Amino acid sequence: MTTANRAPIPFSVKLRRRSAIVSRWLHLYLSMASFAVVLFFAVTGLTLNHADWFAGQVRESRFSGSMPVEWLRGAEPNRLAIVEKLRTEHGIHGAVADFRADDGQISVSFKGPGYAADAFIDSDKGTYDLTETRNGFVAVLNDLHKGRDAGPGWSVLIDASAVLLTLVSLTGLLLLFFVYKRRTSGLILAAAGAGICWLVWLRFVP
Repeated sequence: MTTANRAPIPFSVKLRRRSAIVSRWLHLYLSMASFAVVLFFAVTGLTLNHADWFAGQVRESRFSGSMPVEWLRGAEPNRLAIVEKLRTEHGIHGAVADFRADDGQISVSFKGPGYAADAFIDSDKGTYDLTETRNGFVAVLNDLHKGRDAGPGWSVLIDASAVLLTLVSLTGLLLLFFVYKRRTSGLILAAAGAGICWLVWLRFVP
């Protein structure tokens, strides 16, 4: 049979082939793009579930000092100057989570992944006490996993990672429908995995 006499390929067949190619391409490159994300959340899921293994990494430091009284008095303390003084003097990092000015005392709290610092300032004397807590590298990773005190930029990254992993899962499921010999067994395994998760939740989660 010559090429000219060959029957045209139905549109549905062309669409199926094209869909299979696009799904395979998307699944491959999305998987590579999300490799670091999957590895990070897999490892930190384990460390987060066993945080007690790394409980001994906490390190606490205490400092004291003074600052100009004129920064502290008045209806509104000089927040920027106070915060920058603490950062510069003691290498404090993290975002300012709380700043309170009460009668005779100002308290400033800094928070970051695996990190906290709390300063208590005497408004009349200008003296302060500062406690800095570093919970170790694993605690930093665990807080990044949860998005705790990591800032809006990291929150966007978590959302983007969730979308990326969803697309990887869906394209993998779509590819299964084009592999006829493995489709039934693959769907059975997928259903079994979901069923096991449901049974564990039903049986063992209080």
